[in-house]
Amino acid sequence: MFKRRKPRSYGQMASDMIYPRGGWRRAATYVWHRLRRLPDQPHRIGRGVAAGVFVSFTPLFGFHFLSAAGVAWLIGGNILAALLATFVGNPVTFPFIAVICVGLGREILGLPGDLEPQRILSEITLAGVELWQNLRTVLSSERAHWGRFHEFFEQIYWPYMVGGVIIGLAVSIAAHYLTVPVFRAYQRRREKKMAERIARVRARAEIVTTATPGADGQKGGAAPRPADSPRDI
Repeated sequence: MFKRRKPRSYGQMASDMIYPRGGWRRAATYVWHRLRRLPDQPHRIGRGVAAGVFVSFTPLFGFHFLSAAGVAWLIGGNILAALLATFVGNPVTFPFIAVICVGLGREILGLPGDLEPQRILSEITLAGVELWQNLRTVLSSERAHWGRFHEFFEQIYWPYMVGGVIIGLAVSIAAHYLTVPVFRAYQRRREKKMAERIARVRARAEIVTTATPGADGQKGGAAPRPADSPRDI
């Protein structure tokens, strides 16, 4: 009943991942709306958000959902909040996250030379293509080549992981302490509105009950005289 009349094609799904139909602003509003309405304690939602934000800064491409759920489970956070918070890592923010994390990781590891943003992004793309081609060799007679991937791991992926863990940890802690008060205030306001609504409904019910005549006759008057039967005529 809730399925689409016309299923989306794989091209449309890929296009929506790069740029949603309603735009990134509408997508972010939707994610925030879902986070606020989660039926859980504020500190658990905040931990889930922290888990999702933390994982978004790591190069665990293709495993962000699974990793966010695992981290949220370990720290006692809301798993759905963690999945929604992975929205932080999207095609718009990904280039900035990658460049900052790789740069910090290379500096910490003492790797010589600075990589340009275009090279970092192109190397990540080429590594993904090579990985996919090597996985396809399992079902064919072709030979896998891991030379380029090995260099990518040392020069980009491992620095990305080191820098991403450090930056992700700092940003996730900040996200937790910033979001918990917001969720707590929103839940209190919602509970207050719900209590006011219940009070109004009860007041209306009492008014209706008071104004409704009893079962034995009309309010404030005598019982109505029944109509004469044919025998009385």
